[in-house]
Amino acid sequence: MIVPAPTPTPPTYTLRGQVGSFNGPPPPTVSLRLSGGQTGTTTTNPDGSFAFTGLPFCTDFTVTPDPLENYTFSPSSVTVTPANQNNPNQASPFFNAIPKLVGFSQPSFTVGEGAGSVKISVTRSGDISAPATVFYQTADGTASDRSDYLAAIGTLRFGPNESTKQITVFATDDVRPEPSETFTLTLSAPSGALLGTLSTLVVTITDNDPTNGVNNPADDPQFFVRQHYLDFFNREPDADGLAFWVDQITSCGSDAACREVRRINVSAAFFLSIEFQQTGYLVYKANQAAFNSSEGLELREFLPDLQEIGRGVIIGQPGADQRLEANKQSFFLGFVQRPAFLAPTAYPLTLTATEFVDKLNSNTFDPLNPGAGPALTPSQRQALIDQLGMDATSPTLRAQVLRSVAENGIFTQRQFNKAFVLMQYFGYLRRKPNATPDTNFDGYNFWLRKLIEFNGNFVKAEMVKAFISSDEYRGRFGP
Repeated sequence: MIVPAPTPTPPTYTLRGQVGSFNGPPPPTVSLRLSGGQTGTTTTNPDGSFAFTGLPFCTDFTVTPDPLENYTFSPSSVTVTPANQNNPNQASPFFNAIPKLVGFSQPSFTVGEGAGSVKISVTRSGDISAPATVFYQTADGTASDRSDYLAAIGTLRFGPNESTKQITVFATDDVRPEPSETFTLTLSAPSGALLGTLSTLVVTITDNDPTNGVNNPADDPQFFVRQHYLDFFNREPDADGLAFWVDQITSCGSDAACREVRRINVSAAFFLSIEFQQTGYLVYKANQAAFNSSEGLELREFLPDLQEIGRGVIIGQPGADQRLEANKQSFFLGFVQRPAFLAPTAYPLTLTATEFVDKLNSNTFDPLNPGAGPALTPSQRQALIDQLGMDATSPTLRAQVLRSVAENGIFTQRQFNKAFVLMQYFGYLRRKPNATPDTNFDGYNFWLRKLIEFNGNFVKAEMVKAFISSDEYRGRFGP
């Protein structure tokens, strides 16, 4: 009997490759696809190596990494033609995983306090064709954000193909001789990118005062007005605005009584201005409408929203209204998607349109006259319910409803005095009312009662006067 010879098994080989990164953090697990003469998938090992086994010779294959968030691959794919049976790994593919990075270009920066501000660049590298964001915030070292610089907190937003953005931090030119002092600026929570190796930067402020100054800079109209722009608008003054408000004070000449009244009126004008009412006050009202807790609003929660909603806005200049409207829409859309807003005890997506509107409306009662009812009229309430009823989970519709409540005229009137007092602490003293040197809200409540007693007349209540003449405010700048 003749037995047929067994069919020889075609020789196979293992295709080995590597995914590496030369200019950033190593990539996490990468999935790769094999196509061509045979298909398959595999993933990288912890060291970035990968392998496809059991591949026949004399056949071309293409290896392609699957898309990986915040990375691009160079090359995007590799076609492999094995050289011969004895040396199959001659064509091993290598992929460089190029991270999308965001970070500082240097680890430290030095600025003289007389410079007024420092602009610090944040750069992107890798594939920058898509938008990206990164959160930033300052933290005290030996420098204090009450007296040496102003806290800077916010989000940088990179547009497509935009590689560089700047963070502006304002320095305080006091008249006290001091050693060099430092604070840190830190990047965190990137979206559309990864943090580079330089995500924290140390800023050193150098002093320019050989001796202790005799006169407090806050007494100088130019310094006084500029500081109000920084404290309330978070921006440098425009030339026309600065000249106008300085003239309001200096036109009194040597009349001390006139200058005192003008300083009070000029100071109060920043809270009363259209710019602040449409930015800082609107941020306050959004928090009140949502959570009904002005005392719970923290300065470091308020500042990034103030900076976001007022970014690029100078009332009266071309394009200001359009920029402000875009900022408002972005602010409210982001607000309703925050974890605190979506919390089960707040406004989870399970709420119906009626429940959502009524919960907001319950925060609009007059704290001095609860019997007056909520701010929304029955027809306003129903209109908002109908509006949200189209899709009660829609972030856009939720944002529109929250904004409608926050901008409601009656609600705005009811919150005015509370906001006025709180902003005295935030603006002048750069702290919450119960923060050091206070331990409770007694001071806040005292000034709120005074302002209510005088029907909002801050001059008769002597509220603004008390803050701008206080040792704590003047102590930010000198003796």
